[in-house]
Amino acid sequence: MAKKPVQYSVIDAFTDSPFKGNPAAICLLEEERDEEWMQSVAIEFNISETAFLRRVDPDVDNGSENGHPNSRFHLRWFTPVEEVKLCGHATLAAAHFLFTSGLSATNRIEFFTKSGLLTAEKIDRFKQLDTLRSSNDKQEERFSIELGFPTIPFVDCDSTEIPSIPQTLNGASMLNVKRTTNGDVIVELPSGKAVADLQPQFDELRECAASGVIITGLAPDGSGFDFFTRFFCPKLGVNEDPVCGSAHCALAPYWSKKLGKHDLIAYMASPRGGRLDLHLEEETHRVLIRGEAVIVMTGSLLV
Repeated sequence: MAKKPVQYSVIDAFTDSPFKGNPAAICLLEEERDEEWMQSVAIEFNISETAFLRRVDPDVDNGSENGHPNSRFHLRWFTPVEEVKLCGHATLAAAHFLFTSGLSATNRIEFFTKSGLLTAEKIDRFKQLDTLRSSNDKQEERFSIELGFPTIPFVDCDSTEIPSIPQTLNGASMLNVKRTTNGDVIVELPSGKAVADLQPQFDELRECAASGVIITGLAPDGSGFDFFTRFFCPKLGVNEDPVCGSAHCALAPYWSKKLGKHDLIAYMASPRGGRLDLHLEEETHRVLIRGEAVIVMTGSLLV
């Protein structure tokens, strides 16, 4: 029997402008597909993440925290190289896809993932349409999405885990280096400007012991942000992840401790750029990550 076409959207996450933020392909599955097929689709899209949504079977659903079984979905994420256990921007994009398509019955979605239960809540607001585009004084719906993610602990590095990346750093000193429990390293530089000015040498970064290298620094005065970050993960087939939500599961507690506050505004200083609003819940070991998204492409997979 022929497989049904798979609806997809490409969505730019953590931005309110197309071609900024971080793109993710979101595929809605109406039937089971195997991992080999999902990996092939991720290779075909060849962007940092391709996500696959499948509604939780109502016949086996035990009930939902938000009281509506039609807002519960299985969610998986693939880079062009492999499946990953946690991804922030593709979760934001998946929630945006479900909210804008009307597939979610409520303003709160629950995702079942390899990192446990994740949540996404729609935060409504509106913006006025440009009067040159409309003479009817209409309003266009605009909303942000707040993700509920687990924090990722970090520990001190030993000497073998400290990355040797002198060409990438180009003279900038490493103020601090930590290792996250999911295999990345956090490297703090003296300033956010040093982070933004990096010229990454991907062959050098690929030789690091870590899965990915998170490079961060205090934001410049007057920028409106608390810290800048860039994330490099060439081992996963993504040289630079333009805006990485999951990295902030470790960065939120890291910078919260340094700055003495629980509400933070982060900027990913990649060429595409992106903003993340963060709230750390220390007691529950959760971080709330808020951002916007924009749909830039829709279509169907025919195979």
